[in-house]
Amino acid sequence: MQIVLRGAGAGYEAEHTARIFFPGAEKVPQIPAEGDFVLAVSHDQTDFVLLRREGELHWRSALRQPGADAEYALCSLLYALLRDKTGRRPPWGMMTGVRPVRIIHDLRAMGAGEQEVESRFLEHFACTPEKFALARNIADLQRPVLEAAAPMDCSVYAGIPFCPTRCSYCSFVSRTVGDKATRALVQPYVDKLCEELTAIRRTADRCGLRIRTFYIGGGTPTSLSAAQLEQLMAHIAATFDLDALQEYTVEAGRPDCTDAEKLRIIKQYGATRISINPQTFSDEVLRNIGRRHTAQDIRDCFAAARAAGHTNINMDLIAGLPGDTVEGFAHSLNEAVALDPENITVHTLTLKRASDLVVEHRAAEYDDVAAMLARCDRLVQAGYRPYYLYRQKGTLQNLENIGWAKPGAECLYNIYIMEEVHTILSAGAGGSTKLVIPGRRHGKIQRIFNFKYPNEYIQRFDEVLARKQGVEEFYERCTAQTICQQ
Repeated sequence: MQIVLRGAGAGYEAEHTARIFFPGAEKVPQIPAEGDFVLAVSHDQTDFVLLRREGELHWRSALRQPGADAEYALCSLLYALLRDKTGRRPPWGMMTGVRPVRIIHDLRAMGAGEQEVESRFLEHFACTPEKFALARNIADLQRPVLEAAAPMDCSVYAGIPFCPTRCSYCSFVSRTVGDKATRALVQPYVDKLCEELTAIRRTADRCGLRIRTFYIGGGTPTSLSAAQLEQLMAHIAATFDLDALQEYTVEAGRPDCTDAEKLRIIKQYGATRISINPQTFSDEVLRNIGRRHTAQDIRDCFAAARAAGHTNINMDLIAGLPGDTVEGFAHSLNEAVALDPENITVHTLTLKRASDLVVEHRAAEYDDVAAMLARCDRLVQAGYRPYYLYRQKGTLQNLENIGWAKPGAECLYNIYIMEEVHTILSAGAGGSTKLVIPGRRHGKIQRIFNFKYPNEYIQRFDEVLARKQGVEEFYERCTAQTICQQ
């Protein structure tokens, strides 16, 4: 399937509306002479959409109402055509954004009543009542967390772009530590990361920022040696006021590189939350995705984490992995629940061009993946509540990822970054610092990017530090604007 767009109203949203139904569709500049395509045309006062599929043509046109949003009018017409001709009823309707819960926060902040919020989801976006109820319940749970956040709060993220092996579905910038060239990068990378974190602490102090959560992610942070992990965490403990943190997370995701010593180091140097991520409890599916460990290794790693004193543990599962089934996924859910972690995060498999995984889309996938997520009622029965939600482009059947937690164990960093309520200062290769204007949540965000690859990050480290000057410049502008407004 190919996508052709014409006119000012035919842009990003129209392109991604077509991809709700045809995820692998490619945007092309001209109408193809052969093959299937979607055409969306936005004129001054009229909209026209056409679908050529399996040799048949289907089209619709409509006169746009005066004052109507041209982009929305075209997308609505296109969505209706594709929904009717494919027979699919996407649960999130024509919503293309990745943060449905944020829409609720934004509408409420603007003074919208609950009926208006509901109408936005059910009528404007054509979401199902079930998905709207899910998003609303999460927004209600998040509300006290967001209301308690102060204007100058921020979080720090430190990225470790290394893994023991690369999972077939992964699109993150990470390198496997099994090859000699990568192993030679790890120690200089840790040294530079510590240096950047020192600079971040100084920058935060100069800007008057209060660091509330700290997150070490990846990649796989425990792919570092025990000595390197201790170097990093000892440096963080010496550089930051850990007592002032609300939360300190370290991803200890994979049991094939997470042992008792590393779990002890993580606990000793102040982490309050860790992740041990099985993705599945099926040995066959683990092999399918390139994992070199077993389900029993996951159980053993979890037991070792409890023995090391970790009392707040997250476990990730993925619905839709190659070779998995609805019953297999339900088994993984039951296995995770039996271990009794404080958090269970359920992702829907996302197909990205940078990953090694190639999955042939079939109509049956819709029912299978949706049925897998439906089994998450097991989490409700076990006392977990959904507390954050996001969607990704390329996710199977346009579904979602949900973080589930026991009451009081919600990950604050996940809420802060997903709802974009305060600044995230990011360190490491591939890091993206997100700057939020104090007191103006859900406004425009300014980003400062680090170099993407570890070797470039190391070699051009002076430029990484120079870019961080943009943080101070941002807050100087914010202060100046506040003074002018007064």
